[in-house]
Formats: sequence, structure tokens, C-alpha cells
Amino acid sequence: MAPLQSVMQIAVVGAGPVGLALALLAARRLPTARISVFDARPLDRDVGADPRTLALSLGSVQLLERLGAWPAEAAAAIRRVHVSQAPAGVTLGQLLGHEAASVTLDAAELGVAQLGAVLGYGALLAPLQAAWLAAAAAEPQRLATRFGTPVAALKALVDGVEVDAGIAERFDLAVVAEGGVYAEQARKALVADYGQTAWVGHATLAAGSGGVAFERFTADGPLALLPLPTPADGAERAALVWCVPSSADPVRDLTDAQRLALLRSRLPADAGELRALSPLKSFALGLNAERSLVQGRTVRIGNAAQTLHPVAGQGLNLGLRDAYALVDALQRGGNVDTALARVAWARAPDRWSLIAATDFLARSFTWRVPGAAALRGLGLAALQAVPPAKAALARQMMFGWR
Repeated sequence: MAPLQSVMQIAVVGAGPVGLALALLAARRLPTARISVFDARPLDRDVGADPRTLALSLGSVQLLERLGAWPAEAAAAIRRVHVSQAPAGVTLGQLLGHEAASVTLDAAELGVAQLGAVLGYGALLAPLQAAWLAAAAAEPQRLATRFGTPVAALKALVDGVEVDAGIAERFDLAVVAEGGVYAEQARKALVADYGQTAWVGHATLAAGSGGVAFERFTADGPLALLPLPTPADGAERAALVWCVPSSADPVRDLTDAQRLALLRSRLPADAGELRALSPLKSFALGLNAERSLVQGRTVRIGNAAQTLHPVAGQGLNLGLRDAYALVDALQRGGNVDTALARVAWARAPDRWSLIAATDFLARSFTWRVPGAAALRGLGLAALQAVPPAKAALARQMMFGWR
């Protein structure tokens, strides 16, 4: 039987960060495979202006560096992660001996330069797209760019997939990497509406906490501040993700000044002084996941396979690990279906451990059981007191389940 890469024709549906990373990796590691990238977005749309913020783990940064598509100058390194539980009352504070239970993950203690990085969606997508277009221009006979070409349907074939993008074409494999947000997605096999809303935007800080990512567990839900690159005006800024219950939203009806005051009361003192907030946008939160990445000759990765609660900030990282594992399995050669079965099996522990962890944490904020917040806080304190367990958590956050 001929090696996979001598016959493989791959359709990548979705030219976001995960889809483009997969296409670039496949173009390099499967040197004779024919790869077509489809996206409804026209090629001339300015992707650099997209304001969304992404948090990437160290493993994701390293992958993008190897692809030559990591914009280091546009990213802010995360050198420390500080996770804390807002005080649940005087009793918890007395038990722990300080304002709130917390755990700190430090890059220097782990022997790495950074735990990950934060940057704008457009700042990441632009170099990935440029790298793919350059690769396609260099090898037009096997790498095709099909922007402005929405895929209407995928049809399973006995030995492949029919991709309908105006004209039906046969591929050995279709990789769906079109994600989208939870509220706009078709429902998958596993669905949970958390009844929570995420408010996202940017905060301006006084100074002093650069390189530190803060995650605060409050009575309303998790709250995160992620470092951003310092702009030309020198102001220190951070990306904000503020999760609250949708039915009793404490943020929606407030003025900008009131939101700033409320946010100040929710954050730990170590986060520094908040000076201002940008306008905030809201998104409904839920779990929407496939049971497996693989369905016949169609593979779903990234948000197309699982949309998670942002409490751990790992959705994009999980998608990039999916992409790497798929290309790795294909590169080993052999039968296509055997390779896909290998991917489904190999990715299951990482996928399900992260799905379970984020689902548990998201649901825990809806529990009205006395002492639930205190138990979360005690768990953080216990983790901080056991360095091997803390290091194991940090490695999983940086590289996934191994």
C-alpha cells in the first residue's frame, strides 16, 4: 500500500487560527498531500483588525514558532498565573490566614521563560494567513486557497468525503475547523447551557502587574485579567473576561463608571489599580461538544469539536493540539481510517479531562450549597501547599494531557 502522503487529498474547512495552523503543518509534514483551504471569508477582508483576545499556552506558542507564524512583537508573555478565591466570609479568611485562598504558577520556578502568551485574534491570524498564502504560492499544484467559498455541505462517501462548495468535489479527508461562538452554533452531541454570560473587553491599569494573569473565583463566577502588549502610549492594559449569571446579571444595567467600581471590588489587590474599562461585549456561555473528533472521514477540531467555558482559557490550545495530533497520525502512513482511529483514541484523554474540568468549574458557580466557595478556596490553598501537584497542573496547562 502506498504511503498516505502520496495519495492524500485534504479539505480544510475554516481558515481561522486552528484551520490555518493545521493546513501549514500538513503542507510541511505531508509533502505530497494536496490541501485545499475553504473559508466563507473573502481574502481581502482585513483580519488584522479583529479585536478578540486569545490566550495561548507555551505548547501552542512553540508550535506557531515552528510554523514561522508567531508574532512575538504583538504578544504579551504570561510569566505568572495567580488564581484566587474571593473571600467566602470571615471563617475562611481566618482558616487561611490571608485575604483569599490562592495558587500561583511561576514560569521561573518551572524553568521556562513563559507559561504562555496573550495577543489579539487578528494579530495571530494575519501571520498565519500570510504564511499559508506564501506556501500556496510556492506550490500551487498541491496547495489551494478557496477564500470567499463557503462550504454548504459535507457528504460521507465509502472512501472519502464529498465537499459541496458550489461544485461537489471528492476528498480523502475533510477537516472542519469552523468554530463560532456558543450561541450561534448548531447543537452537538453534548450540550450544557450554563446560564452564564461572559463580558469581555480591555482594562487600563496603573502599573506593576505586567506579565501576570489573574483568575479570580467570585460568587458570581470566574473573572480573569490577562496581560496585553504595551501600546505606544505606554499605558498598561489587560484583557478582561468577566463571567456572571445571566438571570441576575450584575453588569448589564450598570454605567461604565459603575462597572469599573464593581470590578475593582471583585479583583485581588495584587491586580493593581484599575483606571478605565473599554466598552464591554457579552457572550452566552455553554458546553457544546462532539463525542469524538472523528466521524467517518470527517474530523472536527477546535471549536468545531468542542466549545468550552472560558474558565481555563484552553479552547484554542486544545484545538491546536488536535491539529498537531491529526497531522502526526497521517504522517505515520498506512490506512487512512486506521490513522483517524488513532487520532480519536490518542486525543480522548486530553479532550475529556479538559471538558470535564471546565464543565465542573462552570457548574460549581451555579451551586447554592453552603460552603461551596469555601471548599474551592481550600482546594486552591492545598494545591499551593503541594509543589509537585502544582507543577503537574502547570505542565498540563502548558502542554495538555500527556
